[in-house]
Amino acid sequence: MRPGRIFRHLLTPRWWSHRPFGRATLDAIEQAIHAAESGHRGELRFVIEGPMPWQALWRGEMARSRAIRLFSDLRVWDTEHNSGILIYLQLVDHHLEILADRGIAARVPQMQWDAICRAMEDEFSRGRFHEGALAAVAQAAELLRTHFPAQDRGDNELPDRPVVL
Repeated sequence: MRPGRIFRHLLTPRWWSHRPFGRATLDAIEQAIHAAESGHRGELRFVIEGPMPWQALWRGEMARSRAIRLFSDLRVWDTEHNSGILIYLQLVDHHLEILADRGIAARVPQMQWDAICRAMEDEFSRGRFHEGALAAVAQAAELLRTHFPAQDRGDNELPDRPVVL
């Protein structure tokens, strides 16, 4: 447990960390997810988190373990084809994670998801949050179209609206 990290999370106002993701960007992400899901059987969830809850900080959760917890809490794992994807942004720690359910992980190596994260980080470092987020959704959708093409796409199993915590 690093005191500096804990204080940074506790002292950063939620609204301050979320500034780059205004309504227009959240709407654009939602629309991009909705449009992308028509071309594959995957289900995308996009989570933006500012300061982590103090309980998570006390447990020493880092971005990866927090993403795993949210993957479960948001039931990303609970899709018919085990084809859920979580794109997680931890804004205070400046860390990104993409988690894939077992159906996708069996076909797409983690290094491809990590490459999307690095590209998104590059865009974010230039202050291009809107563009970086939309590019990540598009790149994830392309991988899903390749490995999980839309064959009799059923209902939209998970909400498309980004989750802001």
